[in-house]
Amino acid sequence: MWADLSPIGRNPDTHGYRRSAWTGADADCRTWFQEQAETRGLTYETDRNGNQWAWLGDPTAGDAVVTGSHLDSVPDGGAFDGPLGVVSSFAALDELRARGAKFTKPLAITNFGDEEGARFGLACVGSRLTAGKLTREAAYELRDADGVSLPEAMEAAGYDPSTIGADPERLARIGAFVELHVEQGRALALSNSGSAAGSGDPVGIASAIWPHGRWRFDFRGEANHAGTTRLVDRRDPMLSYAETVLAARREAELAGAVATFGKIAVEPNGVNAIPSLVRGWLDSRAADQDTLDTVVTAIEKAAHDYADRHGIGLAVVRESFTPVVEFQHALRDELGAVLRERTGREIPVLGTGAGHDAGILSESVPTAMLFVRNPTGVSHSPAEYAAEDDCLAGVRALADVLEGLACR
Repeated sequence: MWADLSPIGRNPDTHGYRRSAWTGADADCRTWFQEQAETRGLTYETDRNGNQWAWLGDPTAGDAVVTGSHLDSVPDGGAFDGPLGVVSSFAALDELRARGAKFTKPLAITNFGDEEGARFGLACVGSRLTAGKLTREAAYELRDADGVSLPEAMEAAGYDPSTIGADPERLARIGAFVELHVEQGRALALSNSGSAAGSGDPVGIASAIWPHGRWRFDFRGEANHAGTTRLVDRRDPMLSYAETVLAARREAELAGAVATFGKIAVEPNGVNAIPSLVRGWLDSRAADQDTLDTVVTAIEKAAHDYADRHGIGLAVVRESFTPVVEFQHALRDELGAVLRERTGREIPVLGTGAGHDAGILSESVPTAMLFVRNPTGVSHSPAEYAAEDDCLAGVRALADVLEGLACR
């Protein structure tokens, strides 16, 4: 499965993946998912929001155990973020069948669409729509960098956008959702280890997802000639933006949080022209809401101070926000008990600063997450990596958990 999926959407120059929602690479990933479902004799369907489902048992019976993740990527992303969870789900089902497991509940494997938000700027679109956290009206307003709207993109890919929206009936049929994911960090690699490299644990359980959001900063100045305009006469928004980037790093360090300006758009974007507009996107995350509010407020204040000093206009817009997600303790403890019984050891429980579909669904259904060790901690990069033995340990752990939830 990994070998079949690996070439899809891979850029030959960067070796990173470009699997944005509703593109050709995304379509190829979806075809792969459908083929995996049909090869195993599972009932395949696509829901009203374009999410894919592969069912073992009656989809309408209720109290279903669901697992899976996503197949799309950030620009030049790694191979593991998302796909590891989907591949592992099919592999875990194969493992359970090999064990002769008897299912007492329906089991489903899912691929949620547009989790990364790389194309339309909003993460977890498929799960947000399903959970009613993104309205149809708001979804219709989403546009990519070329001005293509979400419904236009869906229609071009052969899907009917008129059906998108909340899907409470589907969620009501789910008793538990467990998402396996490569760890985006290296807490597992360092756990139970006295060295920097660590030997640690191959698998961990998620405790919570940090609150996080995305803010757009629009710095507006005055376009002018780069060679003839005196420095004192310039209204250069790039200066205010650059100072704000440094302020974000400073405030995050002071608060023990993270803050990143990772995307920028410049107008008119000429080498010999002073910009008229610099638009930067801030991603900030913290362990708790108060800390996140403190950091973002301080960054905004610094940005306004710098803009005022240089005669620059500034507008800040919060484009998305996800509050802290505390995974259901009962389900989390159940996963821990199952894995402790199978392995004879305590399984590490750790928080994460990365958002996931499991977090979006957590208010609607009981959710939990398993993490597979990432020895370098690198993610959202072609260098993202997990060792095969650790991935197989993740499959076994997921199979154990699904057996405990769906075969009792």
